[in-house]
Amino acid sequence: MCGISGFADFKKLTTKEQLEKMNRSMQLRGPDGEGYAFYQTPYASVGLGHRRLSIIDLSNAGSQPQHFGQFHITFNGEIYNYRELKDELIAKGHQFVSHSDTEVILHAYAEWQQACLQKFIGMFAFVIYDEAKQEIFAARDRAGVKPFFYYWNDDLFLFGSELKALMQHPNFKKNINIDAAGAYMQFGYVPAPHCIFTDTYKLKPGHFFHFTVSKKEIKIEQYWSVYNAYNKPTLNISLPEAIEETEKLLLSACQYRMVSDVPVGVFLSGGYDSSCVTALLQANNTEKIKTFTIGVPDAGLNEAPYAKEISAHLGTQHTEYYCTAAEALEIVPKLPYYYDEPFADSSAIPTTLVSRIARQQVTVALSADAGDEVFAGYNRYDYITKLGNKLRLMPQPVRNAAAAVMDKIPANSIPYFNKKYLFTSRYEKVKNLFKNASAENLLMSLTKQMDDAAIKNLFKSNIQKLDTAFDSKELTKEYNSPLPYIMAIDYETYLPDDILQKVDRATMSASLEGREPFLDHRIIEWAAQLPIDLKYNKGIKKYLLRQIVHKYIPQNLLDRPKMGFGIPIASWLQNELKAIVDFYLSDSFIEKQGLFNNNEIQKIRNSFYKGKTERAEKIWYLLMFQMWYDTWMNKNPAGS
Repeated sequence: MCGISGFADFKKLTTKEQLEKMNRSMQLRGPDGEGYAFYQTPYASVGLGHRRLSIIDLSNAGSQPQHFGQFHITFNGEIYNYRELKDELIAKGHQFVSHSDTEVILHAYAEWQQACLQKFIGMFAFVIYDEAKQEIFAARDRAGVKPFFYYWNDDLFLFGSELKALMQHPNFKKNINIDAAGAYMQFGYVPAPHCIFTDTYKLKPGHFFHFTVSKKEIKIEQYWSVYNAYNKPTLNISLPEAIEETEKLLLSACQYRMVSDVPVGVFLSGGYDSSCVTALLQANNTEKIKTFTIGVPDAGLNEAPYAKEISAHLGTQHTEYYCTAAEALEIVPKLPYYYDEPFADSSAIPTTLVSRIARQQVTVALSADAGDEVFAGYNRYDYITKLGNKLRLMPQPVRNAAAAVMDKIPANSIPYFNKKYLFTSRYEKVKNLFKNASAENLLMSLTKQMDDAAIKNLFKSNIQKLDTAFDSKELTKEYNSPLPYIMAIDYETYLPDDILQKVDRATMSASLEGREPFLDHRIIEWAAQLPIDLKYNKGIKKYLLRQIVHKYIPQNLLDRPKMGFGIPIASWLQNELKAIVDFYLSDSFIEKQGLFNNNEIQKIRNSFYKGKTERAEKIWYLLMFQMWYDTWMNKNPAGS
C-alpha cells in the first residue's frame, strides 16, 4: 500500500517542489521511499509522484514510478494474482526486470489496455501515462478499497490517494461544495463521486477514465458493477454445495492476501467475519497466524475476551491491548487530518488504535470488512424484512399515536435498553417509521442521520440534493426482494465511502497495509447469485457464513449480540469533549464561518445538553465537520 499523486498542468507552472509537497503530505502512506517523473508535451507538463510502503519486492527494482516503453505508472495497492498474470505475459513474449506486481500492471496494460482490469484480483488505484498518446489512464478497484481523488479546473488536473495531496498545490481552489456538505450531514461521509470541494471528485469503484491531454477531455467508464452480479439468475444450489464452494473461494481469497515479503497479521474481534478469516488461514498454515485485538473497557468497548477465546481455540499468536479512554480520546483531534474530508464514523478511533498495535509487529493486516454487505449481516436487514412489513400492517392512526408517545419519552430515560449498543439511534429510526412506514422512508431512515427538510433548515444556503445510489429507485424493480437491493446499495455507498475509507485512513495513519478478503470480486459475484435464504434464513443473518465458521469454532464461542466497534459518543460529548463542542458550535464560530443557521445549531446543542442524548450523533457529525473546517480551511490544528 502506498500513496500516489500527480498533475497535468496546461499552463506548465507546476514545479518539482510543488509535486514533492503534494507527495510528502502522504508520507504515512509510504515511509519507505518516494519517487517522481516529469514529462513535457506541446500542451501540458505532466508529473507522477509516489510514496512507497515496501510490501512485495523490497529491492529498488520495486520503486515507483516505473516505466515500460511509452507507459509510466504510479500505483497504490496490490495485485494478488500477479504471478499468474506474469507467467501469462511471459508466454506472450514479455520480459521483466523485477518481481513486483507494479511491473505486471504495466505489461498487462501494454498487452490488453483497459481490458487488463478484468484480469486483476486485488485492490488498486493507479495512473498510467501513455507518453506516445499523451493520455492519462486511471483506474480504481471494483470495491473501492483504494481511494482516488482528482481535481479539474482552470487548466489544471490533479490526482492523489488523499485529498490533502491535492490541497498542497498552490492553485487548488478550496471552494466548499455546499451540497456535498449537506450530504455529509445526512450520511456522515460525502458519497462518491462527489467531494467536499467543487471541481473535485472521487473516482467511483469499478470505474476508469482516459484523460486525453491534447483535447483536455476526460472520459469516465464503468468496467464492473455489483448490480450486474445481483441481476444474474439465482443459483439452484443446496446448502452443502454452497458451503463447499463458498469455503473454497474464501480460502483462496485469504491465501492470496497473505502474499507478502513482510510480516502479515489479522485483526480479530471475535465476531463471525474476523473469526472466519482467522480460522481458514490457521487451519491451512503450519505457522501460527498473528492476530490482534484491542479493548477500551473505560469506553464500554471490549471484545477482547471473546477474541482471546477464539484465538486460544484456533491456536494463533495473539496480541491483545487494553487502551484507556484517554488514549482513545487522544485520537479525536487527529481525525480531521487523517480524514481530510469530513468524516463522522466514530469507529475510526478504535480502528486507528488497533492499527497502531498491529504495526508494532506486522506491516500488513487482514481485516474482515464487507462480511455484512456480502453475506447479509447488518441489523438493519432485520428491520427491512421484519419491522417494515409489520409497521405497514398497522393503521396510520395507531402509528401516529405511538410516535407521539415516543416523542415524549427520550431514549436515554428507558432503563436497561438505554445501555444497549446503538439503542438511541434505533429508537429514533423506529419513531420515524411510525410516522411514515413507506418503503422509501424505510430506506431513508436506515441510511440518513437527518432528513431533507432538516438539512435545508441547518444550512444558510439552499442545499440541492446530490445524486447517489440511494436515489436509484428504478433499481428496486430489478429485485424480487428488498433485501438484495439494500445489500447492493450498501456495497455501492456505505461500504466504499464509509467502511473502506475508515480502514484505509486508520491503517495508513500507522503505515500499515490493510487487506480485505471478503472483497475479492469472485466472492462478491458468487454470493450475489446465491438464494437469499442461504444468507438470511428465518431471521438468522449470515446463515451460510455461520455454517462455515461452525466447522472450525464451536457455536457457543461466537453467538452473542453484535457489538460493533462503537464508542460512548454521548458521554464523551457531554464530558471529556464538551469544551471542544462548545468552542466549535459556539455562536461566534458559527457566525464567522457563515455556513450554518446558528439558531438550528443551538437548538440541537441545547436539546442535547438537556438530556436528549439521541442528538449525540448529530452533535458528533457537526463537531467532525467543524474540526475538519478549522484544520483545512482555517489552517488550525483541530482541537487546539
